[in-house]
Amino acid sequence: MGGDDVASILERMWGVREELREFREVGPDSPHGIYLYDRSRDLWVLFSTRGTDPFVPKLDGYYVIYFDNARCPACRKYDLHWFPYVRRVSRELSDHYFLIVLCNWFARDCNSPSASITFTYYAVHASPTTVLLYIKNSRERYKESYDGYLKTEELEKVVGGFKSRAEAFERGVKVPKPIEEGSDIIKLLRQILLGERRGV
Repeated sequence: MGGDDVASILERMWGVREELREFREVGPDSPHGIYLYDRSRDLWVLFSTRGTDPFVPKLDGYYVIYFDNARCPACRKYDLHWFPYVRRVSRELSDHYFLIVLCNWFARDCNSPSASITFTYYAVHASPTTVLLYIKNSRERYKESYDGYLKTEELEKVVGGFKSRAEAFERGVKVPKPIEEGSDIIKLLRQILLGERRGV
């Protein structure tokens, strides 16, 4: 974020200036809406609750968006990994923006029109979901999405290598995801189902 203040970054990132509210962390009792992490002050800044457009970034860079539901037990497990990870890596990943989109239960139960429409825009149907975007020349060039909570070591692989995967994709290289997405139980069920389909 360089030397810019959060308000000017948000205006360039999304083209909207609203009243900002700050929180140490975002949790199930936090107001619904869209939050940006302010790495210089270790605060989450609530910048959109009332808008009717989805969050589609205009500022070039790498975006890591955590879609969080207040009524989601797996999200509370993810919080234990997400918040310490973001605090630890945000300064070295200075061209990455970390965001949270919070509703009560997806788009259908949300006190924030902008958060609700953002869930719909990115087709988020699992909780939690992490969406990574590479924006260049104000356009989305590359996207990855991960359903289920990610542990710290998975965040390291997913977020830590995102920039190089996005750049490889720009060069025309086929880019595999660094991990199989989803929680351990979902991974196990996929393995069982795939094994049964293959006649194992």
